[in-house]
Amino acid sequence: MSLKVKVLLLAYVLIILPTEVSFAKKPVQKRAEYEFTFDLPRYVEDLKDELTYPLAWGNASISDFDEWRSVARGKVFECMMTPPKCATPDMEVLATERRDGYEARKVRFNVNGYSRITAYLLVPDGDGPHPAVNLLHDHGGHLYIGKEKMVRPFAEDSVVIADADAWAEGFYGGQYLGDYLARNGYVVFSADAPMWGDRGREEGVDRSKYDIIAGNMMMLGRCLSAYMTYDDIAGTEFLATLPEVDASRIGCAGGSMGGYRAWMLSALSDRIKAGASVCWMVTTDVQMSTKDRKREYGGFANCIPGLRQYLDYPHIASLACPNAMLFVNGRKDHLFPVDGVEKAYSIMHEVWNSQNVGHRLTTELWDMPHSCGKAVQDRLLKFFDENL
Repeated sequence: MSLKVKVLLLAYVLIILPTEVSFAKKPVQKRAEYEFTFDLPRYVEDLKDELTYPLAWGNASISDFDEWRSVARGKVFECMMTPPKCATPDMEVLATERRDGYEARKVRFNVNGYSRITAYLLVPDGDGPHPAVNLLHDHGGHLYIGKEKMVRPFAEDSVVIADADAWAEGFYGGQYLGDYLARNGYVVFSADAPMWGDRGREEGVDRSKYDIIAGNMMMLGRCLSAYMTYDDIAGTEFLATLPEVDASRIGCAGGSMGGYRAWMLSALSDRIKAGASVCWMVTTDVQMSTKDRKREYGGFANCIPGLRQYLDYPHIASLACPNAMLFVNGRKDHLFPVDGVEKAYSIMHEVWNSQNVGHRLTTELWDMPHSCGKAVQDRLLKFFDENL
């Protein structure tokens, strides 16, 4: 048998093997008694009953809002564990592209004392300084791209472009939110969160490794989710230093995990004057339930150790008061049940109303699934036009 025939035969075997040959899977070992079900403890309802949120506005003994805001924000930072070392940004421009009404720049800067990262910066034509938006990408269980979910990638990488185009089509209605805002006069900044895009694993993308790496970071006294927020704060500070940006008119926005990042950043950074969160708001009691078959799907991506002993999600988001905030959620979103969303909205409205700035908080439920399509992006643009 010739070498060529052998090679062809081997190739044929390798092609048909996955479909023609079945391998017996090792059966899952189960015990008659168990303590965890649906990735939650059987006593989850007892644990939820013990969450009293003593530091929430209205629960805390502090009656002065500014004092409460300072104390509660301090507690959030405390639970976020040791922050990364700070560093001077020291930006360099790696590439530029002319686009429709704006220039796209690929820049590199020090986001902290350990990581020098690549980010996208879109600068509108015309005299500045311009209002700016820090765009925060989603999770989606898809870690190969990050910033490219928000801003159309540069032309030199066809693999990344194809991946990003497919993602934009699926979650963003075929439109890049960053390019849309830049065409409408906003400086746009977007960077990868740790574990996404250029900040991933040397060994390649593997969603299951995120939780392992987060655990290893925790063993080092650091929180991977908190590092994401710290980097979002640092990215916003960097954005404020740019001559093209009006530092008094900076907002942020994102969908899904990006929505979580948006209200966390709005709560913890004084730079943010208007924040928009799409498809990420709920209360813990509704989010975690074996009875209703609900649980957290992001893993460690939004896990801040110990924080739930003091504040729930809407309490933290309320630290953004009195600034303008927009929350949009979907009635068909399987990740965030409507009753939990409405409960969270009610809690936040009580806070803004207590400070006589209820008009600065907008909460909306749309007849849509977990998505951030063109209609939602139009709503975000209108919100920023009104508040920045």
